[in-house]
Amino acid sequence: MIRVKRTLVYVGIAFAAVAIGGCGGKQVTRIDANSTVDLSGKWNDTDSRLVAEEMIGDCLSRPWYMNKYANKTPVPKIIVGTVRNKSHEHISVETFVNDMQRVLINSGKVDFVASKTERSEIREEKADQMAGNAAEGTVKEAGQESGADLMLTGEINTIADQEGNKSVMYYQIDLQLIDIKTHVKLWIGDKKIKKYITKSSATL
Repeated sequence: MIRVKRTLVYVGIAFAAVAIGGCGGKQVTRIDANSTVDLSGKWNDTDSRLVAEEMIGDCLSRPWYMNKYANKTPVPKIIVGTVRNKSHEHISVETFVNDMQRVLINSGKVDFVASKTERSEIREEKADQMAGNAAEGTVKEAGQESGADLMLTGEINTIADQEGNKSVMYYQIDLQLIDIKTHVKLWIGDKKIKKYITKSSATL
């Protein structure tokens, strides 16, 4: 009888271990890439996309464009310069720049010039072609690049305020558009985001 009880105890322990192990599994659910999901309250892909769309939309609707470029050809050529992350957290500035590039190009109102890194890679390809590695008539010669008319630069700043299990995350994104020839600032825009975050106390 005692042996049977011990066996039942061991079986129960085994089932409990399996159950506990099963609770530690991972579940992955695919969601819409454009859906808004805030888990930590930090800067995320939704912030990057929405800020890019709003700020570039505002930029292209201002007098600098309407007075000088609207309904005229050629359209202005823009390049994105440095966008500095001056916040206290890691932010993928490259993703934010790519979002702005997408909005600029898809607007049809401007042409977009490749970045410094991209231009360097393209120049290497041209040099390789001109070295005799490409068929005659297909070689792209140097010195034919399109110079940018305007440069977009900016920075991202944050302020964090926390008390107990409550915190406020404040983001300010500042962008400016500069005429490369005259150094005149044609547009200055800003976008503010404030997130109120509460963390529930862990209970057993």
